[in-house]
Amino acid sequence: MSKKLVIGNWKMNPESFAVAKAIAQKTREISMKLKNTEVVVCPPFSFIPACVSRNQPAAFHLGAQSVSFEESGPHTGEVGIKMLANLGVEYIITGHSEERAAGDTDEMVSKRIFRIVEGGLTAVVCVGEKNRDDDGVHLEFLRKQIKGTFANIPEDKAKRIILAYEPIWAIGAKEAMLPEQVYEMSLFVKKIFADVFGHEAGHKVRVLYGGSVNFRNAGDIIKVGKVDGLLVGRESVNMPGFKELLKAVDAIE
Repeated sequence: MSKKLVIGNWKMNPESFAVAKAIAQKTREISMKLKNTEVVVCPPFSFIPACVSRNQPAAFHLGAQSVSFEESGPHTGEVGIKMLANLGVEYIITGHSEERAAGDTDEMVSKRIFRIVEGGLTAVVCVGEKNRDDDGVHLEFLRKQIKGTFANIPEDKAKRIILAYEPIWAIGAKEAMLPEQVYEMSLFVKKIFADVFGHEAGHKVRVLYGGSVNFRNAGDIIKVGKVDGLLVGRESVNMPGFKELLKAVDAIE
C-alpha cells in the first residue's frame, strides 16, 4: 500500500525567514518518525530556501504554492519552473480556489499544469465546487471544471498529477465536509479524471482532501473518506496541531 501524503500549504505565512526555518525544521523532525506518511511543505516563494536542509529525511519533501505558465523571459514578478526545480521543489500546487478567485481560469490552470509536468515535477491540482446543492448542479460544475482544467494535458503525464479536492464552501469553515461525503466526491472526481485520461489513470490517481482539516478530523477523513491524503492550510503552520495531525494520519494502517 502506498504511503499517505499530507501537503502543508503555508499560504502567506509566516512573517519572517527565521520562523519559516523553525517550522520547516520541526516538520522535518516529525517526518523522521513517520512510517506510513510523507509530508510536503509549500512555503511562500521567498521562504523556500529556509526549508532546505542537507539532511532531508526521506519522508520530507519541498513544494511551492504556484508557478508561472511561462518558461522564462520578460515576465515581471513571475517565478519559473526551472527556478523552483533548482531549489529542490518537487511538488507545485495549482488551481487553488484562492488563485481561481483572483482570476485564474481553467485554461490558465491547464497551462500551469502543463509547465509543471513537462518540467518533471508533480502537479497538485485543486478542484472543487463553490456550493453544494440537492439537485446535483455542483456535480456538473465540478465535471466542467475538471475537464477544462486538464484540457491539452498529454495522457502520458497523468502519473505526475495529484488531485486535491477542496470544496470551496468548506474552506475556512468551522467543520470539514463529512467523511462519507468526502468518499462520494473522491469517487466522482476520479471518474471524471478517468474520462479525461483513461481508466487506468483514473484508478491510479491519488486524491487528497482539503478544507478545514485539523488533527481532530484528519483520521476519519482518511479512514472513512478513503482519500490518499490531505491538503492542509492554516493548521500546517500551527506546529502543535500539525504534529498531532501527522501522528493521527500515520497511525492509520
